Amino acid sequence: MLCIFAFKGLHAQENFKLMFYNVLNFPLEDAVPNRLQYLELVLDDYRPDIFMVCELNNISGANTIMSTLEFLNPNYQSATFELNTSDDNLGNQNDLQNFIYYDSSKFILDSQSIVTSIFRDFNHYRMKINSLEVDTNPVFIDFIVCHLKASSGTENQALRFQMVEDLIAYLDTLPSDSNVVLAGDFNVYTSSEAAFQELIDSDNNNNIDFIDPADQIGSWHNNTNYIDVMTQSTRTQTGFGGATGGFDDRFDFIMTSENMETNPEIKFVENTYKVFGNNANVQCYNQAINSSDCSGADYSSFIRNALHNFSDHLPVTLELQTNQTLSLKEFTTITAIQFAGSNVISDVLRLKLNPLAQLKTLTINNSLGQVIKTINVKNSLYIEENMSSMANGIYYITTQEFQDKPLKFIIAH
Repeated sequence: MLCIFAFKGLHAQENFKLMFYNVLNFPLEDAVPNRLQYLELVLDDYRPDIFMVCELNNISGANTIMSTLEFLNPNYQSATFELNTSDDNLGNQNDLQNFIYYDSSKFILDSQSIVTSIFRDFNHYRMKINSLEVDTNPVFIDFIVCHLKASSGTENQALRFQMVEDLIAYLDTLPSDSNVVLAGDFNVYTSSEAAFQELIDSDNNNNIDFIDPADQIGSWHNNTNYIDVMTQSTRTQTGFGGATGGFDDRFDFIMTSENMETNPEIKFVENTYKVFGNNANVQCYNQAINSSDCSGADYSSFIRNALHNFSDHLPVTLELQTNQTLSLKEFTTITAIQFAGSNVISDVLRLKLNPLAQLKTLTINNSLGQVIKTINVKNSLYIEENMSSMANGIYYITTQEFQDKPLKFIIAH
């Protein structure tokens, strides 16, 4: 009985990691070969519990990302993929979709809906926390993923405003105490723009008003005072696809309904809103994100180079917290495989193996989960394997004898 109380006490608070990412016309944009490897590095580093995206082209791209996530964590699931409907009267191109992936050990997808607008859909995914209280006191979170009309000028501002008005009309049908997370590429240049004001201004008598967890309301465009929340562009050179021009705009957001500032059942955690890859270095203004001018303690050059190569936007992240207890159980396990040195190698892979795991073979997989190499280890304590013939990239080590998370290493000749 004491053990049960101790377990519940240890799990009185649970945090969830959110990420939103404009994935730049994935997978049709192919100016950078094998772009998926760079996205994989980002996902492996942050390991989001909820992963929201825009600019996903088709179901093939959705499934490709799903395969990558499942390889990192078999608990990942996705919503049902749906093509954009709001552009049906504009040619029905259906080339840019929103989507969501989630850790099913922590969340249950309750429903999904399409909110049409004059230009692109808003996609609404209603989740509930997979907690011990899910049947008696379920906590719901309404995730809405969007991509507002791009480009400057009064005409495009008016189109963004009309899109937001369509969303507000839909939100007026929800209970006023709904826990709403709005994530997307807003394409706004300043908080004074009508579309943004419509989201945050309580004087509009909206059913649900939003707040900026970063607490960085202002005129973001070309303003170095807001360097820490800028998300675009990661590039200064042409030839990669997407926008160039360097780091000077805040286009990407994760916002929450006002009640999620204080609601103990589900709230955002103060100071966890981050732009992933942004070291808040003022020298980064108008530079490429992989430039030495964008260096800092939080994000390495390796991560920033991956971000640069994958998209012209940076992801934004936020943590949520609940006072409920997740239904998943945690067990102490041994570590079967460790690196005997760095996981970034040139020619030789060096590993230390736990004898309790009694491993016989190791399997080397590429970023798509394909088997590249099988190593016979015969219960060895240490192994050294020559990898000089393998191409640069990200690889994973798995074994059939011991169920553990795949171990990632990088070959950089």
